[in-house]
Amino acid sequence: MDRKRLLIIFGAAWVSAALLTWFLYSTTKAPKNEKTVAYVVASRDMAAGTKLKKADLRTVHISEKSLPKTAVLDENMAVDRVLLFPVNANEPFTNPKLTSSSRAEGLASTIEPGMRAISVQISDMSGVAGLVQPRSHVDVLFTRPGSMSEAVTSTILEDVVVMSIGRVTEAAQNANIDPRASRPQNQAATLIVTPEQARKLELAKNEGKISLSLRNPLDHSDSLDTRPTTAASLNVGPVGVRREFNGPNVRDPKVWAGLTGKKEEKPEPPKPRLVVDVYRGDKHVQEIFQ
Repeated sequence: MDRKRLLIIFGAAWVSAALLTWFLYSTTKAPKNEKTVAYVVASRDMAAGTKLKKADLRTVHISEKSLPKTAVLDENMAVDRVLLFPVNANEPFTNPKLTSSSRAEGLASTIEPGMRAISVQISDMSGVAGLVQPRSHVDVLFTRPGSMSEAVTSTILEDVVVMSIGRVTEAAQNANIDPRASRPQNQAATLIVTPEQARKLELAKNEGKISLSLRNPLDHSDSLDTRPTTAASLNVGPVGVRREFNGPNVRDPKVWAGLTGKKEEKPEPPKPRLVVDVYRGDKHVQEIFQ
């Protein structure tokens, strides 16, 4: 009986030792199955102001506990954004290091080298009834005021990209816009232009009226007809042939009087002239006095 109890105690001690050994091994040597998440890191060293492309990014996995709170988890969330700070290879991207695609903060770094941003005032009439949105392609029309003989409209810039409308840098989702919602009557459109175009646009703003004409973003062709439009050309057809004008001849005083309701002004009768015959010997000369 004592021998049997001794064997039971020995077996219990052996099982306890085995369990303790397995526990110590599992907590120190055995691999841990921790939850990991994917996040985006830099594939190379990049300086501040770099516009990120697909080739500049790669995805790695890290323990969820070690993941930074502001880390970028999707490559599509980093493409076309600009670095505000330099990064090294394999360094994780975080939102504070990148410009925001939906706000104006840090937007200046998205301007391509050699280009400039300049704003023009537009309204519903000059901005295609609000159809001009950020990233739209437009032509810039300049109208010089004056009389019918002095007024002229010409296209001064073609295929210009709109950077923003006001402080909005992303096109609105038209499906979610209430058509009855009020919009600002006057707002600014910021355009991306070259320095020479910026000077031309600034002069045009101060000399006349600026309007935008919307174009297909895939159409990058230049206009074949760059001649300015004047009042005299309003009667010219598309093939350059002058159309026959069938309306009344407003240059006729009688027609003009009938259109305006004014009485025709009769011309003044000619003033009488005084003719004096002068005889000098055999010569006869007439002196006429008004």
